Amino acid sequence: MLPVDLPDTVRDALLAPLVDHHCHGVRRDDLGRAQFELLIGEGAGLAPPGTTHFDTPFGAAVRRWCAPLLDLEPHAPPAVYLARRAELGAGEVNRRLLAGAGVVAFLVDGAQEDVQGDRSGEFPEAAELLGAAEMGRHGGAAADELVRIERIERDVAETAQLAVDYLDDLGEELAVRAARAVGLKTVIGSRYGLDLDPVRPSRGAVIAAANRRLADPKERLTDPVLLHYLLWSAVDVARERGLPVQFHTGFGGPPGRGAAEPFRADPARLTAFAGALQPLGVPMILLHCYPFHRQAAYLAGAFPHVYVDVGLALPHTAAASARVVDELLELAPFHKQLFSSGCRGLAETGYLGALYHRRALAAALGSRVAAGEWSASDAARVAHMIGSGNARRVYRL
Repeated sequence: MLPVDLPDTVRDALLAPLVDHHCHGVRRDDLGRAQFELLIGEGAGLAPPGTTHFDTPFGAAVRRWCAPLLDLEPHAPPAVYLARRAELGAGEVNRRLLAGAGVVAFLVDGAQEDVQGDRSGEFPEAAELLGAAEMGRHGGAAADELVRIERIERDVAETAQLAVDYLDDLGEELAVRAARAVGLKTVIGSRYGLDLDPVRPSRGAVIAAANRRLADPKERLTDPVLLHYLLWSAVDVARERGLPVQFHTGFGGPPGRGAAEPFRADPARLTAFAGALQPLGVPMILLHCYPFHRQAAYLAGAFPHVYVDVGLALPHTAAASARVVDELLELAPFHKQLFSSGCRGLAETGYLGALYHRRALAAALGSRVAAGEWSASDAARVAHMIGSGNARRVYRL
């Protein structure tokens, strides 16, 4: 699994069980080729006629690394791989791949919009995804929940009768859901950019915006006043509960301005927002920051409460993932980096996320040890921190 010769202490640290601090459920049903290709592609639909999403770094990685776990030779053709997947059945495939990832705890984002239905409109209902407890059982691991704040807002908007009810109910529902969770999650950054307002909106502005929102509550929330009110409400709950807030900021977001340029918003406002959170003691976790991981690494170094990962980018960059991890290590403090697979829809994502995390980090650590920059004990300690130790501390696991 590991691509370089390493001291035994470093190898053992890299192969130790991981804490996957952000993932989604995977499909519980058997998939046809079209459904499978929708899930391995990062775009909004099927590959153009005459092409396939298997002709991507992720698709090649599935054939190379996942095939042996399904009793196939490495590099099995797509048709052979999918036929074997169907023969084993989704349950057995999920068990083999999730258990093979070597994860000791999954932190599961239960909202399904980014897994199905939100990107292409062609995915089925959320009931066909494994929940947090099932992810744990399939992977032989513990499992906890992450609360998606946009999902709570939509539920409240659909039931509130008046704007004042909306305001009261939103805070109460956030508190209730947070009581059962290890962290909160928002996609504001990936959808609309990180132009986050460090000043809370006034109550009058929020009530006026809530009245507009209640006129069409089933639509996705786009009003900047309510987005910032929701975010600050979540921050208040996180502070009371001692929870971190995850900000999806890069790879894996839906196509659009935020997904394309999350760190090209007003940098002064982003820095001011991060600064406003610092005295509150709320950890700010920047998820899946590729290709903006260097900017995120700077923020993690500048603020004591900012953390970073590259998550879903690693299985999708595959053989090039070592370069991504090496660039993150350039500046981000080692005690500020976390592992996540970003797993969603396919158990292959969870397995490959863990595999490429280990391979990429092994290459980065191995080069530093070989150059005499680090000792073997330093490298082993960093591997443990990034793989599980930092997550255990931040999420109080």
